[in-house]
Amino acid sequence: MSSEIPGPAGMPAIGPAAGGPRSSSRTAASGSFVLRAGLTGGIATGKSTVARIFTSLGAVVLDADEIAHLLVQQGAPAYGRVVEEFGRSILRPDGSIDRSALGRIIFADPALRTRLEAILHPLIREEEAARITRLIESGQGRIIVSNAALLIETGFYRDYHRVVVVHCEPETQVARILARDGLSEPEARARLAAQMDTREKLKVAHYAIDTTPGFAATETRSRAVFRHLQLDLQALSEIA
Repeated sequence: MSSEIPGPAGMPAIGPAAGGPRSSSRTAASGSFVLRAGLTGGIATGKSTVARIFTSLGAVVLDADEIAHLLVQQGAPAYGRVVEEFGRSILRPDGSIDRSALGRIIFADPALRTRLEAILHPLIREEEAARITRLIESGQGRIIVSNAALLIETGFYRDYHRVVVVHCEPETQVARILARDGLSEPEARARLAAQMDTREKLKVAHYAIDTTPGFAATETRSRAVFRHLQLDLQALSEIA
């Protein structure tokens, strides 16, 4: 349910609950410190593009939207509860949930969106926390990046050593939504209006990546931010 900048291909995102990381940030195998970074931003800002770049540079990236997609598949933990809550009109002929149809419903009604989040967020958090624990215990990756759209809105950003906010000009977001999602302009603008103001997100960011100029500039900035994360890893390793 997101629109991204044209460019390379990517991977997954998130972590434990507010109030600081629950799982140890050291690998069981070597005792090495693991840096956990939260990657977030509004719809169509380019989060997935940045995630792919981070992956290419050596980060392990977990994606909250990918996990949510798995959770609502037939037979998965959230499927029955979502169908019960929103009705069979959201189902395709094969019985699978039509995420586009569901998206139109929840973006038209904040109360319904809150109800869907109440079903999905605890399950997403549980699965992501388990993945992070497995990665840390197996020593896979020194930088784990969690890509999650609502990281700041939920307060879960506090779980991470560093927070990276991806953003762009609103008109760029609208153009990307129209190009990828096939929505009308009023629908696209309604989705933007339903989200937290970018300026509020930037207040808690350690690093920001503006994707307005396009892929080349985004890649350059993403590489620079990742270098900072590597330096942060080194610095925090010495004091952790």
